[in-house]
Amino acid sequence: MSPPLLELAAVSKTYPGVKALDRVSLSVGRGEVLALIGENGAGKSTLMKILGGVVEPTEGRIRIDGTEYAALTVKGSMAAGIAFVHQELNLFDNLDVAANVMIGREPVLGPARLIDTRALEAKVTPLLRRLGVDFEARTPVADLSLAQCQLVEIVKALSLDARVVIMDEPTSALTASETARLLKVIAELKAGGVSVIFISHRLNEVEQCADRVVVLRDGAVVGTLPRGEIRHDAMIRMMIGRDLRSLYIPPGRAPGEPMLEAVGVRTSVHPTETVDLALRPGEILGMAGLVGAGRTELARVLFGVDRALAGEVRLDGRKLAIRTPRDAIDRGIFLVPEDRKRTGLVLDQSVNENISLPNLMAYASALLIRGSAERRNALEQKAALDIRTASIDTLVGTLSGGNQQKVVLAKWLSMKPRVVIFDEPTRGIDVGSKSEIYKLMRGLSDAGVAVLMISSDMEEVIGVSDRIAVMREGRIAGFLARNEFSEENVMRLAVGRRDLQEAEAVSA
Repeated sequence: MSPPLLELAAVSKTYPGVKALDRVSLSVGRGEVLALIGENGAGKSTLMKILGGVVEPTEGRIRIDGTEYAALTVKGSMAAGIAFVHQELNLFDNLDVAANVMIGREPVLGPARLIDTRALEAKVTPLLRRLGVDFEARTPVADLSLAQCQLVEIVKALSLDARVVIMDEPTSALTASETARLLKVIAELKAGGVSVIFISHRLNEVEQCADRVVVLRDGAVVGTLPRGEIRHDAMIRMMIGRDLRSLYIPPGRAPGEPMLEAVGVRTSVHPTETVDLALRPGEILGMAGLVGAGRTELARVLFGVDRALAGEVRLDGRKLAIRTPRDAIDRGIFLVPEDRKRTGLVLDQSVNENISLPNLMAYASALLIRGSAERRNALEQKAALDIRTASIDTLVGTLSGGNQQKVVLAKWLSMKPRVVIFDEPTRGIDVGSKSEIYKLMRGLSDAGVAVLMISSDMEEVIGVSDRIAVMREGRIAGFLARNEFSEENVMRLAVGRRDLQEAEAVSA
């Protein structure tokens, strides 16, 4: 048996008052897909930063192909053949795809060392074709969706010809077909002798691609699962130390009459298609569909970020003029956006400041903020939502993904919502925090709030919703009652009957 390509031996990392990693030992073989799983805060990110040379371990050793290191630098990590696919996007919006992929490694021409754009495009285009993306090397990154940007991050890693590729939540913004293509790429890397460390909260993907699973909890390795023992329930039990009940929480009340309605609404992305949709209090309406189907664009119209090209929005049967998000907020219509870091939070402000931001006048007297009232509300929301932070003065950017999402929710829950739209509510969040978010959604619904949940996670849509609306190419392709829920029925509506066979072939 050949020695491992990568080994960590008793690696620890201590910050003042916090032990982020506690004597972690693991190995990755050549051509092995190792899944690393654990709740947010388990130590996965710290471990990856150590491998990337961003953070220096307090103790322990790293061995790569027999060479031992006390610590790695960023340059040393890359030189050793380690490449990253980051969950948090590291792209330049003002450059095109090819420039982002080859940044710092651009082919140049002549003594002036001008960038050879033709050679640049020639290097990147085959990688784009390998992933089957729907954009070109010359496409500006500013024109790409979140899912497309995530694919660019994957192409960047593939361009390095690495020996170890670390993928941190690489599918969190991808559709089922895009995810299937990525899993095929992982299989190709494995066949070519490249090792992959796959970090994901989507445990069904771990089941599909991993040769071995290592589970972290509270900074320590709590168990390893070989290929034959990789099962959903076993992974969850190791991650959180207990079993989780079924995702579905039955409603505590019957749905009422429509509260928010979209009638003949047209968006700029699909200007020829109309959307008719009704959200009812007491119901979680799940919305499925492929990326580009128009789900997020509809949410932006309902929240006033974008203007509808036609149609109207009604609240309690009355037409609304929603021209800005403030118009929606004033009527109790709130949006939890898909990219919480970019559009849901101010990362360099505190938990307290983020919670009060959309409703500052509620804490003002003579146009001056009453700090005591602001802090009292933040403390109440911290307790109610179990936001895990030592202080409400903690910067939001330092919190885990699950706790950041709770801060986004805390903003709205202190303002008596009537309608809450969740766009990819658990993207990049661990299973324990997901369960808490689902309970909060059901609590809102049972309190008479109309809830719309947009999600690309099939397990989530089927497991959490009371009813499902499926969008395709800018219109509602159909609705499913709970007794009609299945992945096949959702996919039939999402891609159309004629395209289903092709979609299933891609996923095979």
